Amino acid sequence: MAVGGFIFGVVVYWVAVRRVIGRPPLMSLLATFAVNMVVLGLGTAAFSTSPYNVNFSLPGLQWQSRTFTGTHLIAAALAIAIAGLLYAFLRFTRPGKAIRAVADNRDAAELVGISAMRVIALTFALGIAIAAIAGALIATLFPFTILSGDQYQLTSFVVAVLGGLGNPVGALLGGILLGILEGAITPFIQVSWIPVIEFALFVIALLVFPSGLMGARVRG
Repeated sequence: MAVGGFIFGVVVYWVAVRRVIGRPPLMSLLATFAVNMVVLGLGTAAFSTSPYNVNFSLPGLQWQSRTFTGTHLIAAALAIAIAGLLYAFLRFTRPGKAIRAVADNRDAAELVGISAMRVIALTFALGIAIAAIAGALIATLFPFTILSGDQYQLTSFVVAVLGGLGNPVGALLGGILLGILEGAITPFIQVSWIPVIEFALFVIALLVFPSGLMGARVRG
């Protein structure tokens, strides 16, 4: 799954995304949105919009009056492991340092011999690969259709902006906070109200932290 997502990410980058690098942000948004629509169209034609379910179960744990299913525990453990590996990759490996250098200052990175286009392609492909792994984990927990990704796109957008764009640690913190929030309020309100509360808190948080919880602060 991860390998397939990585290859698909490289192809999408060189076919669609590379052509809009350096242009207005709206161009990148439209290009990726167009790719998304193509994927949804092809997926709908191939698999329809019928729900699917991955029959996968493992023994769970019982703690007081709560039951933690094995699939949820494994998914949580794998998510933590992937986050740790990504942090180590960005922090200690040569390609990871190149990604950080390009993100910090693309022109300076190119001056010292780093190919920004290749680094951006690697970053984009890694993002698609991690998204594919996340989708596979979610598929073991909940029924899904080809259109199920929409709700997770909105959540990921909130997490990325809340944590601070370009800050992996901030994104991780934002995801944890959002997950805790969902788990805390779900027993007391209808599920349909969760996105409303999330986006309301999202707006409030941006008013207090315009660059996100751990985003770069602009000095006046």
